[in-house]
Amino acid sequence: MSGIVERIPTQLFIDGKWQDSADRSTFGVDDPGTEQRLCEVADGQATDAEAAVEAAAAAQEAWARTPPRERGEILRRAWQLMRERADDLAVLMTLEMGKTLAESRTEVNYAAEFFRWFSEEAVRIDGRYSPNPAGGGRLIVTRQPVGPCLLITPWNFPLAMGTRKIGPAVAAGCTMIVKPPQLTPLSMLNLADLLTEAGLPDGVLNVVPSTSATRIVNPVLADARVRKLSFTGSTEVGRRLVEQCAGNLQRMSMELGGNAPFLVFADADLDAAVRGALTAKLRNNGESCVAANRFHVAEPVAEEFTRRLTAEMSAQRIGHGTEKGVTVGPLISAEQRDKVIELVEDARTRGARVTTGGETVAGTGYFYRPTVLADVPEDARILREEVFGPVAPVTTFADEDEAVALGNDTEFGLVGYLFTRDLDRAVRVGENLHTGMVGINTGLVSNPAAPFGGVKASGFGREGGPEGIDEYLDTKYLALAVG
Repeated sequence: MSGIVERIPTQLFIDGKWQDSADRSTFGVDDPGTEQRLCEVADGQATDAEAAVEAAAAAQEAWARTPPRERGEILRRAWQLMRERADDLAVLMTLEMGKTLAESRTEVNYAAEFFRWFSEEAVRIDGRYSPNPAGGGRLIVTRQPVGPCLLITPWNFPLAMGTRKIGPAVAAGCTMIVKPPQLTPLSMLNLADLLTEAGLPDGVLNVVPSTSATRIVNPVLADARVRKLSFTGSTEVGRRLVEQCAGNLQRMSMELGGNAPFLVFADADLDAAVRGALTAKLRNNGESCVAANRFHVAEPVAEEFTRRLTAEMSAQRIGHGTEKGVTVGPLISAEQRDKVIELVEDARTRGARVTTGGETVAGTGYFYRPTVLADVPEDARILREEVFGPVAPVTTFADEDEAVALGNDTEFGLVGYLFTRDLDRAVRVGENLHTGMVGINTGLVSNPAAPFGGVKASGFGREGGPEGIDEYLDTKYLALAVG
């Protein structure tokens, strides 16, 4: 498996060329399951970011004129290459991020689907032609690419969060500067190589990894030629980036933090609810912005739901993601593991009861046992903060109104989950949750054909679905006089 890492480019990718950073510095990428160094990657500097902007700006006009069908065919070829190389892509992702091979394969397929979806959307960029209601002319409305974009991707889904942004940008005719995450840059570097093979012209995609996000982001956003930012990450960082974009009035898509409620009503199919809970909680080792963070369960079924969830969480096999049969891998870093420990201990000291887990795993790697907390008090930090780990805190509610109130009792609004057999309740509660997405009797909402995004402190803008390409298009109106 180490041979896969050795085949991955580890330099900066600017204007179609692999190159060292301006000062030839590098940084290490480690395997979180073994704490061993995988490789060294070029550490981008401010001058490298400026060079990436120059390349993207120079390529923009020609790329915008490229026929939509041609842009779509490039994405289609990239989709095919990703499918053909799914096993290698999955192994690489597991090594740098820690998720299991099964989950990595799922992400590769999910990531590839964004290229297929937007290859089809490229030829559906529409406009309209209509008479002037006042007479004497016509109204022509067209849509054009916004221009060079800065795309900032997170470490937890190193491939899918890249294709979810690159796909619509390519389809719309935008050039890009990508800042991949320091912890997991290899999947994006590999993707840049693959897109070049698929026929993407020089300068359209530029990738600048760095140990300092501000060192890359500041000069890029300061350049008025860059017309859009798409960011996936924490709300705290997102707020700062919104302020930075104000100076040049750049378009923004912000997919920020979450604190997803998982509501289980008394009439729910408990087997289905537990299966959904495992999906919504343990996907990506719990390190997901759409992970269920708070389990609010109707009082009559709370004890039974907790018992079943405890049994399933206890049965998970922990280990390195490449090992056969492993269902939960390591967390991304010691810092992330410490955050999980801190939140669990806070809940425990306030009276929460640990029914399984609640401890780290001895040895190397950043492992934490899948954990269920019962009787979690209202003042526990874990009900307010995003845990980003395999921990399920359970509380109870008395009726539907209280369930909705508990679900909405957060500054975040990315996703909510609810389980019930009552269709009226499902629609009613789904509409009353203050979130951008709702999973009804399912623990999985992500779909390339659907708009992904949140409200409130979870951000704005949508990725995926027909709405996804709109984020990369400006609307232009032409007033045509007719004699």
